[in-house]
Amino acid sequence: MDGQHHHRSTTKSSHKPFKSRHASKSALKEQSKGKINAFDDRGARRTPHQQVMSKLTRRNQAKQKRIQKTSSHASASRVFSGRDGAPRMVAVVPLTDDVSPKLAVRSLNSALGVEEDVPEEGWARVEVERFKQKLQYMVVGRNLWAALDAARVADFVVFVLSAEQEVDGLGELMLRGIEGQGVGNVMAVVQGLDAIDPPKRRPQVVSSLKSFITHFYPTLEKVHSLDSSQECLNVTRSLCTTTPKGIRWREDRSWMMVEDIKWPSGKAPQTDAEATGEVVLTGVVRGKGLKADRLVEVGEWGTFQIEKITAAPLETKKKTKGEDMAVDQEGQEALLEQPTEDQDDLAELAPEEVAMEDADDYPVSVAPSERKGVLLDDHHYFSDDDADAEMHRPKKLPRGTSKYQSAWYLDDVDYSGSDMESIASEDEDGDLDMDGPANPADGMEGIDQNGREPTEYAQSEYPQSEMFLDPAPEDEAEQIAAYRAERKKEAEEDLEFPDEIELHPNVQARERLAKYRGLKSLRTSHWETDEDRPYEPECWRRLLEISDYKGAKARMLREALVGGVQPGTRVHVHLRNVPLSLQNKHNPARTLCLFSLLRHEHKHTVLNYAITLSSDYEEPMRSKEELILQCGPRRLRINPLFSQAGNTPNDVHKFDRYLHPGRSAVATFIGPLTWGSVPALFFKRESAGEDEEEKDGDVVAMDAEQASESSLQLVGTGTTLAPSTARVVAKRVVLTGHPYKIHKRLVTVRYMFFNAEDVAWFKALQLWTKRGRSGYMKESLGTHGYFKATFDGRINPQDAVGVSLYKRVWPREAKAVKAGEEP
Repeated sequence: MDGQHHHRSTTKSSHKPFKSRHASKSALKEQSKGKINAFDDRGARRTPHQQVMSKLTRRNQAKQKRIQKTSSHASASRVFSGRDGAPRMVAVVPLTDDVSPKLAVRSLNSALGVEEDVPEEGWARVEVERFKQKLQYMVVGRNLWAALDAARVADFVVFVLSAEQEVDGLGELMLRGIEGQGVGNVMAVVQGLDAIDPPKRRPQVVSSLKSFITHFYPTLEKVHSLDSSQECLNVTRSLCTTTPKGIRWREDRSWMMVEDIKWPSGKAPQTDAEATGEVVLTGVVRGKGLKADRLVEVGEWGTFQIEKITAAPLETKKKTKGEDMAVDQEGQEALLEQPTEDQDDLAELAPEEVAMEDADDYPVSVAPSERKGVLLDDHHYFSDDDADAEMHRPKKLPRGTSKYQSAWYLDDVDYSGSDMESIASEDEDGDLDMDGPANPADGMEGIDQNGREPTEYAQSEYPQSEMFLDPAPEDEAEQIAAYRAERKKEAEEDLEFPDEIELHPNVQARERLAKYRGLKSLRTSHWETDEDRPYEPECWRRLLEISDYKGAKARMLREALVGGVQPGTRVHVHLRNVPLSLQNKHNPARTLCLFSLLRHEHKHTVLNYAITLSSDYEEPMRSKEELILQCGPRRLRINPLFSQAGNTPNDVHKFDRYLHPGRSAVATFIGPLTWGSVPALFFKRESAGEDEEEKDGDVVAMDAEQASESSLQLVGTGTTLAPSTARVVAKRVVLTGHPYKIHKRLVTVRYMFFNAEDVAWFKALQLWTKRGRSGYMKESLGTHGYFKATFDGRINPQDAVGVSLYKRVWPREAKAVKAGEEP
């Protein structure tokens, strides 16, 4: 038995190499054919569950997928079904001057045998008995904002192309804008194709138009001709039978296209501009359920509270046999929704009483009157008693010297010799850490090329004492001018120091840069926010703070799923305290949209938007320059701060003075909150920026009146990020100096400061050079700002010595674009 058992095991093991060789040959053969290897290293299939799945299981899986797809299709099209179903919203957008959207709609209606009056601009509803659907066309003119407003509430967007003219700049801007803000289903039609002679050129024209439009919308399959009744019928069939895809940010909210507006009186008052009243908007609810407790954003009118929501069914022949009956129905509107005690208020900021704090009570590390040095991370160095500062200063001492004996060695005596060692007194608080080279990834420019640590500051290492004499004022002024002219030339050639600033010899750096501080590491150093309290905006403490953005967003979106007037219901929305002056500014030809805001979406906070500058925009975008933001239901004027993207441990991000074409950044400003990831469009006037000035690094924007006649340009696209009041945008400035004398690693630096007091104030900061050296200041020389510095290695005489300073910059508040005001 043992022999047989051994024989079986031997025989079994002898087949293993054969199987593995067979599997490896098969794998090599499959790879040579470009196929994926379906076997693992042991020769077994990687997906064994597909082999053991029975035919009944596969049928059951297919049935479940079919049921799920049918259910999702039914739920998406349920709002359009029935006699009282919602109409399908179709935006008709002309892309050239020689096409007429009105004629395009009439061509589509004539294919169905329907004759309806279509306005030049406005909306028209058509009942298609053949497909048992209703279409509501929104006809827009050659206006960017009208096209964007119509596309925001449209289920389908139909672009009207010309067979003779090419799409101009405005048409391309409308295409890019609609694509950027989000769009569901898109169709393209051409007008005037039969006028092309000879007829052989017509397929070439259609092919050229299709090539152009698929550049923006690759999924578009065909460009239909409005001159063919059969193709018009195909377009109408697609509009009536295709399930709209929808837009994610729009479907998370309740919205409707306003069909009718009822003002309190026949004519708006001309004298009282502050008069308000109750205005009734009529439309069909779409998206989520419309709740009376939530605020609504009405186009460019603003944000309002809902008084009540009543039913507004369309009149039918059965319901309106006589005029008296119609009057009775108007007087008996069914109440659908009324606000409760949980209704949102219109306050954009927190109550002032809650946020009021005494500005003199903010905690700081050192009182301003007692400060003797710059803030480095979270400590003001050299602000202690002079005796303590002198006691903690390191000395050159003989080996074996005790702490008690070190007190008998004077600082001004040079104890040179081979048995000397540098003994630094222990810092009880551990604040002054001079170790560690500068890290360029952390925002510090110095690079330790040889892996050595920077030397600590100590007494003079010159071979002999020498008397330092300040240069004559006339000679020094000429030398400074010559040096800065050369530095400016170098900076223009290779952008050596983009953040470099020059101080006037008569300006004290500690006063000019009072808001600035030093950082050992831009990525990891702690940013002391209490030091910024005196400079923060007035509304900063009243802004909305969100500790857990993901959790709060999920709760707000789940809350919108329950309750409210169901989608597909035609309603009257009664709004409170609407300015009656809007009646004179309202344009009936423009599409007016109503969006229900989620909870807290009217409150202001610090908003962050990811922005990518368009490659078509060839000039760099200056930070704090005025832009027009189109995001969701809002249109705002903003002056954003640009900063570097990414996550850092200390949540400190470097401020960018310019955003260059094709690059990405984070745009920060103060404005109303928007939950979720919503696409954003950034527009700019072409003439803006020419008359702007920069003062102390801050941009003074041109007045809106000066740019009222300028045309808009889409300069960037982006999306919303998590808002945060704790995100620090740090502006960096660089002070540079020139190595005047070099002795090994000890260097005399000039032209960085111009008085001894400034040298003492910024003495704790780390120095760096263009070629990667790092070091620290030792002591001041003379009265003109010269100082000694020690570095971690020899530096080149042509090198430049720099020091980095940072201050927090605060975002500006956004302003809403008002009704009747062309951005």
